[in-house]
Amino acid sequence: MSKIKVLDNLTIQKIAAGEVIERPASIVKELIENSIDAGGSQIVIEISDAGKDFIRITDNGEGMDESDLKLAFERHTTSKLFSVEDLGKILTMGFRGEALSSICAVSKIEVLTRQKEMDAGIMGFVEDGVLKSITPTGAPVGTTMIIRKLFYNLPVRKRFMKSKVAEENAITETVTRLAVGNPSISFKYIKDNRVIYITTGTGSVKNTILQLLGKELASGLKKVSISTEDFKIDGHISDNNLYRSNRHHQYLYVNGRYVVDYRLSKIVEKQYNTLIPINRYPVFVLFIEIDPSNVDVNIHPTKQEIKFTNDTNIYQKLEAALRNNIDFIMRIPNVDLKQKLKAEKEIHPSIWDIESTNNDVLKVENDNEDTIDEKSIVFVDYSSKGLEIVSESDGEWKETQEEYNKPRISLTSLRTVGTAFKTYIITEDVSASKLYIIDQHAAHERIMYERLLKEFKNESIHVQQLLQPVVLDLGQTEHNTVMDNIEHFKKIGFLVEGFGDKSVMLRGVPLIFGSPDNKRLFLDLLDQMDEKFSSSYETRIEKIIKLACTSAIKAGDSVADIEANALLSQLEDCDNPYTCPHGRPTIIEMTRKELEKRFLRVL
Repeated sequence: MSKIKVLDNLTIQKIAAGEVIERPASIVKELIENSIDAGGSQIVIEISDAGKDFIRITDNGEGMDESDLKLAFERHTTSKLFSVEDLGKILTMGFRGEALSSICAVSKIEVLTRQKEMDAGIMGFVEDGVLKSITPTGAPVGTTMIIRKLFYNLPVRKRFMKSKVAEENAITETVTRLAVGNPSISFKYIKDNRVIYITTGTGSVKNTILQLLGKELASGLKKVSISTEDFKIDGHISDNNLYRSNRHHQYLYVNGRYVVDYRLSKIVEKQYNTLIPINRYPVFVLFIEIDPSNVDVNIHPTKQEIKFTNDTNIYQKLEAALRNNIDFIMRIPNVDLKQKLKAEKEIHPSIWDIESTNNDVLKVENDNEDTIDEKSIVFVDYSSKGLEIVSESDGEWKETQEEYNKPRISLTSLRTVGTAFKTYIITEDVSASKLYIIDQHAAHERIMYERLLKEFKNESIHVQQLLQPVVLDLGQTEHNTVMDNIEHFKKIGFLVEGFGDKSVMLRGVPLIFGSPDNKRLFLDLLDQMDEKFSSSYETRIEKIIKLACTSAIKAGDSVADIEANALLSQLEDCDNPYTCPHGRPTIIEMTRKELEKRFLRVL
């Protein structure tokens, strides 16, 4: 008797569902994407018990007729793909024809839908992957999908779901990603009968970021727009004062689709080397438009992974485009002595205050008078008649091009007042009523780094021959590391050779550092190395940063006024005078008004 069996259709569906439906957030993602593809301009997402028991997605899109509904839950049925040739020009969110069939295989579904030309809507019930019934009913134009009892027939998968908080966070992040990526759509997100947020759907990416991610993050983003013959990039990227400890605030969209592409993320992050602190990540919301024939989105059922047809060429051009177009992100940190409003600490990061009223109308008001017009009040009616915008918001994020292109301050025009704690140079700009405080170590480190980097790139590092070579006794591992990388040391200005079994002789050092403790300088550099010291450009840059840091004047070193003025003059000549090579600020700004507030001279 044969041991090989043909699986029944329900088992096949459950196995296939495991690739698409990993958790409640997967269902929310797939259904919202269907609503987007259906042309919905208003989408309501409602969950309870972290989506394990109840998910409802409502849109005002084109809806379905009875024939559509009968096919919608079958495997490999789709309205977005008709032949294999269409795979090369996909612009819709969905196309595989797997989402609804996978969802109905592991849950119970109720669907309510109506097309504009239909006099009445229809209601369908799906269970165990089978459409059980279709009946006429009253319904607004669009589609509502209600998902109940997720994984009721797959208890093993249900046990592997995470805590309620973890599953809720995953759903919230999913909705946020889709809302940020679709600013022309109004999203209403409800969790356990509580409205979390509503977006206005005005088409403004910056306003959507403001509503969903908060004022602090939105104010640190700068608009970027790049066009080439191969692609177009639009969106917002963080300045040098806005960064996070992870990549959770990086939103990347290719042809409107949210994607996870670490190679693309690293290309953006590379532009922030030496501009933000080490182990910190920039924030960005970037939309890349490219010929769909050059992108393969059919990599994984979740459709969040992509592959470019000629990926090396595309990545190189993307990196070059970003490198040449984001020099406006530098900004001097401002000392803000104002206390944040208590409300901003206690409520959702969004600065929008959402209140429910008795007549089922939500009043959305904004307390940010600096950026949103006082008339920016939105009334959204979510009554049984459907979704209707009652009053449009005419407020916009008020950010001008001048904010992107603020001129650099003239450091040489500042008057040196003195130093504080043998670390900070205090200067003033009387005409602008501002104080500027310079970190002497960070500033000198930036100066030394740019000089050495320029010499390194030009292969013109000047070496000072030592009149009396320095002999260093090393451990065996250190000795091996030096001997394996003698050529790399030479490229950054150190002439070193073997001297006995475990000793080396230092015969020359980079001239740029003046007359430091050569032995200590070399050992400090060696301490940062290991046996895997790479010859890659990025790795050598890290060594140059270390050299600059080691040789720069330190906190606690006394600096006379004439030396401070020379330091400012040299910093003025730097390509980036605002951060040290590690990304820390070299200079911060404090206005006279902020100072006078602390002394209660002004209110």
